[in-house]
Amino acid sequence: MSLAMPSSPLGRLIVCERRGHWAAALRRELSESGLRVWETRLLADCWQSLTVAPASFLVVELSLGNAEALLGRMMRLPTEYPLARVAVVAERRLTAYEWLVREAGAVHFVSSPRELGPLAQIGFRHMAAVPPPHKTFVERVWDGLPWRQHKATADR
Repeated sequence: MSLAMPSSPLGRLIVCERRGHWAAALRRELSESGLRVWETRLLADCWQSLTVAPASFLVVELSLGNAEALLGRMMRLPTEYPLARVAVVAERRLTAYEWLVREAGAVHFVSSPRELGPLAQIGFRHMAAVPPPHKTFVERVWDGLPWRQHKATADR
């Protein structure tokens, strides 16, 4: 993951958790990739962000308080946002939920911030595969013209 990751308006790597520990650990793991980690604190905000970036990779913290809501949303994800993927992180005491969340559609489950390497790789691969936004022929040609970049610089 040493190459810089191009950003895509269709997808984001979004971490939904209460305190920010998982996001910080994931940022360290992805530091060389150039991939931005977006954070939300509420499950509703996390899913709302899919309306803006429907091909996102979600990393959602499982807790006893959000288990039912999370599982319900995960089961609807393939029909509502078919390009999005979700991974679940949780405290060690909730490892018994691993196969339940995998059955609901999680692509990965982690119960230790020290074991985020595989999760980071999965997220990176997903983001690398996010299709670019559809552009018309004229937009693609315009984006490729060399003087467009010079004009943007001159306008500042």
